[in-house]
Amino acid sequence: MKIAIVGYGTGGQAAALALSRDGHSVEVFEQAEALRPVGAGFLLQPTGLAVLWELGLLDKALAQGRRIHRLHGENASGRRVMDMRYERLDARLFGLGMQRASLFEILRDAWGDHAGVHTGTRIVAIEDEGRWLRDASDARHGPFDLVVAADGAASRLRAAVGTPRLDQPYPWGALWCLLPEGAWPWPGELRQRYRQARQMAGFLPVGGRPGDPTPRLSFFWSLPVAELERWDAQGVPAWRAGVSRLWPECAPWLEGVTEAGQLARAVYRDATPAAWSRGRVALLGDAAHAMSPQLGQGVNMALMDALALRDALRAHRDLPQALADYGQGRRRHVAVYQFWSRWLTPLFQSDHDAVAAVRDLSFLPLGQLPGGRGQMLRVLTGTQRGWFGRLALAPGFLRAIAG
Repeated sequence: MKIAIVGYGTGGQAAALALSRDGHSVEVFEQAEALRPVGAGFLLQPTGLAVLWELGLLDKALAQGRRIHRLHGENASGRRVMDMRYERLDARLFGLGMQRASLFEILRDAWGDHAGVHTGTRIVAIEDEGRWLRDASDARHGPFDLVVAADGAASRLRAAVGTPRLDQPYPWGALWCLLPEGAWPWPGELRQRYRQARQMAGFLPVGGRPGDPTPRLSFFWSLPVAELERWDAQGVPAWRAGVSRLWPECAPWLEGVTEAGQLARAVYRDATPAAWSRGRVALLGDAAHAMSPQLGQGVNMALMDALALRDALRAHRDLPQALADYGQGRRRHVAVYQFWSRWLTPLFQSDHDAVAAVRDLSFLPLGQLPGGRGQMLRVLTGTQRGWFGRLALAPGFLRAIAG
């Protein structure tokens, strides 16, 4: 088929690679003037790593990233709030902290067919149920057999499959940057510290990237969206001092942050579409399931979407049936993560001090109960399917990471 992919984020990249390998003719439309990654770092879960394994890219990712074995969170007084270890679910499992640029380059180089990429092209409308695309300059592109809308959390094309059931911004965002890892004392852990739910700082080791092997940390600082545009009015030294009061041990790593421009700003959305497809249009990635980053599943779900779409097209010659199966299968997996993301986010990003106090008292004990621990770890690793099901990881993948 002739397939258009709108958006060249992680989901669009993986879809372009997987679908072109199956013989489809793929064109990508990206609104940025040049192909480049957006974001600092993220945590690839076993589900995302399994997709890279199937694409033949696991070794390259492991060579660049940093293996993460534990997620640890504590409040301002040093009391443990969260302690999640992959080995408690399966000794072979781990997460992989990666720089976004590193995964971007791995996926970009694996595809290679950049002649099919239209940069600086902002698609604003889908016409004739996916036959044609219209860009901001009123030019038309097509005809296509299938359009994959992978244009992110603020998708302009989400409504092409129907009025979304939910589409709203989160009131809290974040500042982030990459810092040299240096002598960071927790190289195999994601570490977070909280003051109630009003302040949250985190450090994730993310390894190096092609051309720059320096190991780095992805640092993030939670902030209400209303304050993002004016946070630097206080001055970076005063802000840095506030972060250090919350977490004194991190002060040496923030000394190099001297200007507001060194910190990027991120906002998030919670979106549930009416359907995952309509006619010749299919949603993928955050366009299909935007959620808070609290569970850290965005990149992993986008990678899984790409392979699920590929597999559905392999299984059905009839396009409507293929897209129906794709949407049904992915919705069944994603729904529980959207639910937990929606309900857990206020525990860590809100003005509700009483809620944070309950979190500090109950979150860790719940995670140590036999039933609660398994549920939490399956949600962490992306292997929870629905409320009671489990997503099996391929035996070949488990052998590969065990080795």
